[in-house]
Amino acid sequence: MRVRRSSYIASAFAVVALAVTGCAAPNSGTAPQAAAAAGSTIPAKPSGPVSLHILDVAGNQKLTQPMIDDFVKQHPDVISSVSWESGGAPDLVGTIKPQVESGKLSVDLVMTGTDGLSAGIGQNLWVPIVKSYGDRLSNQKNYVEPAAKMQALADGFGVATVYYPSGPLMQYNPAVVKSVPKTPEALLAWAKANPGKFGYARPANSGPGRTFLMGLPYMLGDKDPKDPVKGWDKTWAYLKDLGSTITNYPTGTGQVITNMADGTWALIPTTTGWDINPRALSKEPATIQAAPFDTFTWVTDAQYAAVPKGQSADKLSAILLLLQDMLTPEQNAKAYDSGYFYPGPAVTGATLDKAPKASQEVIAKYGRTWYDPLIEKMPKATPLTPDQMVKAFDIWDRTIGSGKYTVK
Repeated sequence: MRVRRSSYIASAFAVVALAVTGCAAPNSGTAPQAAAAAGSTIPAKPSGPVSLHILDVAGNQKLTQPMIDDFVKQHPDVISSVSWESGGAPDLVGTIKPQVESGKLSVDLVMTGTDGLSAGIGQNLWVPIVKSYGDRLSNQKNYVEPAAKMQALADGFGVATVYYPSGPLMQYNPAVVKSVPKTPEALLAWAKANPGKFGYARPANSGPGRTFLMGLPYMLGDKDPKDPVKGWDKTWAYLKDLGSTITNYPTGTGQVITNMADGTWALIPTTTGWDINPRALSKEPATIQAAPFDTFTWVTDAQYAAVPKGQSADKLSAILLLLQDMLTPEQNAKAYDSGYFYPGPAVTGATLDKAPKASQEVIAKYGRTWYDPLIEKMPKATPLTPDQMVKAFDIWDRTIGSGKYTVK
């Protein structure tokens, strides 16, 4: 199964702690260009075609590479070539910081979640691209409302390229689960009646795990869903009770999918993408079903493009043109991909009929007819801010998962 690095991977710890220095990314193959001076005018078009080297720490390449490749094909006078490098979000600061400090960039553009974006903001690594050049990114006005709220979290230092409502939802094996829990209370009762058959992964390492964690305060009526320290009394008590039925928390969502596929577990929390994609890739049986809670709040997610400081004027010009194009409905519709960030597009008008045929076929076969009405109907909330997420992960690790998972 494709390795998916969700926007809020464990590297959120990098927001409050300096990451160790890592090796610089490979050079993009072009001679160094002079960095754009602060306050300088960025040309409407680069003086000649540039090559870009992109570092992806969010599993973003499968969502956005088709958009980027199409732009390069249509505009060879702007971008001559693009190369990609995949990395881990925990290593982002260690990779980019030495390049920024030395003034020798080999990474031109970073695709990241809020974790890496926030870590870079904390280390003063990013060009304030929206603050400084927002007039060149006018297509941001077309963000769907939840994506616009996710964009606001970037504080002008990144551009949201893709969005999805995430979850939490439930996925289950209908051969085992005859009455699907529709409330947290019913889920707890089912887990106690079927010990060892429900589970989820350590939230710091799992998108569905942390979406479940952040969604519970809304469902349980906690005092402040945005404050895991002082506002989650009901959530922490609930998770401790639920934990009495769980013997092990995997340290990644991949093992959760394996547990569902081999019958170890029969019920898990999930998201739209983690429901569609494993079945589409035959990592789970097609017979696996999903269901929503009766009442819940979607905890949204997004991924961003960020530009390291010290970028040349020509490359900044090319990147701005590229990002503007990626936020058109025709290009952004490619984010439907194979459903793992469903829906995926961040802008209005990027409807499924504009997506590649292969994406349309995956969604038609593995999507759920109730997804779109539910996305429209139920309220949506942005996730915890990175500093609060760090606190939530720490509390979960100490009080819920301690002794039942291994950090690799």
